[in-house]
Amino acid sequence: MATIATETGSSYSAVLGVGSYRPSRVIPNAEIVDAIDSSDEWIQQRSGIRQRRFASPEETVQMMSVAASRKAIERAGIAPAQIDCVIVATVTHLLQTPAIATAIAYELGTDQAAAFDISAACAGFCHGLALADQMVRGGAAHYALVIGVERLSDLTDMADRGTAFIFADGAGAAIVGPSQTPGIGPVVWGSDGEQFDLIRQKEDWRDIVAMDRPVLPYLTMQGNPVFRWASFTMAKVAQQALDKAGIAADDLDVFVPHQANMRIIDAMARAMKLPERVVIARDIAEQGNTSAASIPLALDRMIDEGQAKSGDIALLIAFGAGLAYAAQVIAVP
Repeated sequence: MATIATETGSSYSAVLGVGSYRPSRVIPNAEIVDAIDSSDEWIQQRSGIRQRRFASPEETVQMMSVAASRKAIERAGIAPAQIDCVIVATVTHLLQTPAIATAIAYELGTDQAAAFDISAACAGFCHGLALADQMVRGGAAHYALVIGVERLSDLTDMADRGTAFIFADGAGAAIVGPSQTPGIGPVVWGSDGEQFDLIRQKEDWRDIVAMDRPVLPYLTMQGNPVFRWASFTMAKVAQQALDKAGIAADDLDVFVPHQANMRIIDAMARAMKLPERVVIARDIAEQGNTSAASIPLALDRMIDEGQAKSGDIALLIAFGAGLAYAAQVIAVP
C-alpha cells in the first residue's frame, strides 16, 4: 500500500507583525445620545465608551483590511508574495459570496494565496489566529495573514438604546509565520449555541427581501444575559488558556480581551486575580466595540504606545455571537 506524504512545517509559529486601521470619523457620545434618550454619563457608566469610529463610504471592508495588512506585512519584514494564506474574520462583508479575502489577497499582491472568510463574530480574529498557527506548524502555509475587520455601523440601529452606543468600525491584521521558539500557545475555543439568540442579526435575509421597503438587517443583543455569561464564563476560559500554555497569571505582561464592555474587562481581570503590573487593553473607550477587529486594534495601540513590548507574554480572549469564544497566549511581536 502506498504511503501518503505529509507536509513538513515549522515546529513553532509566532505573530511576526501587527497592523491596524481606524476610520477617520470620530463619533463622541454626545452625537448619539438624543436618538436613544440617554446621556454621556450613562453610556460611560454602562460600557466605558467615550467615543467610537465610524467608516466613511470609501472606507470599505476591503480598503480597511488592506491598509491594516500592509502595516502588518511591513512590520513582519516580509513581502506580500510570501503570504500563502489570507484569513478574514468578519460578519459585515455583505456579499454572500465570494469571500472578501480573495479580493484582499489580490490587492495586496500575494502569489495566488489561499483565501477565505470565517464568521465567528467577535471571536473571529482569535479563531483565525488558531487556524494560522496550525497551518504554519503543519506546513500548509509558511506565512499566513489574519485579518479582523468590521463595518458594524452599517448594521446598527442608531435608535436602539441597547446597541447604538456600542458598535463601531475598523480593521486589524497580523502575520503568522515560523519561529524558533513557541510564539502562539494552544487555543481554547468553543461555543454555547443554546444561547444563540442573545446576539444576532435581527431578521433573516429572506424576510428582508420580502419587505415592502427593504433595509439592511440590524444587530440585536440582550445585554444583561451576555454580560453575566461573559463575566462568569470567560474568566474560566482564560485560565484554561493559561494552563494549556503552561504559564500562570503572574507570568503575564499584557491582557488583551475583546473590547466588548469595560465592566466585563474589569470583572474578568478581578476573577483572574491579575497582578496590578499586567497591562490591560482598554481600547474600547476611544474605539467602541469593533467585533472581530477589536483585539488586533487594541494590541496594535498597545505596541504603538509602548504598553506592550516585543517578547512580552500576552493573553488574548474573545467572545461574541453564537455564543462563540476563543483564547490563546502569544508572544508580542
